[in-house]
Amino acid sequence: MAEHNETGAFGEEEAVAYLRKKNFKIRDTNWQFGKDEVDIVAEDGDWLVFVEVKTRKNNNYGEPQEFVTKKKQRHLIRAANAYVERKDIYMEIRFDIIAVTLQPEMRIEHLEGAFGA
Repeated sequence: MAEHNETGAFGEEEAVAYLRKKNFKIRDTNWQFGKDEVDIVAEDGDWLVFVEVKTRKNNNYGEPQEFVTKKKQRHLIRAANAYVERKDIYMEIRFDIIAVTLQPEMRIEHLEGAFGA
């Protein structure tokens, strides 16, 4: 596995652990719809939450959440719509970003409702 893939996988594992500590119910990880993928699908009370995890070794080139582009958001929204339709879910939905920075020390930032559909 390429180093950037390992970094991303590590960040996603840390994000799942973080959400579980906050009492989120994890429904799916790495859920795919065509070429689109949602890193984490979780429940937070009455909300169905689609989470994009961005992991960076450091913030030399910007904060991780800055790399969730409008194009990426459109892909996530499309995948979320397919998820809700295929699983026949009737819940309010929310899009969160979890930003993981590894150096100089690991930091996790959770941006709830980071963008809308």
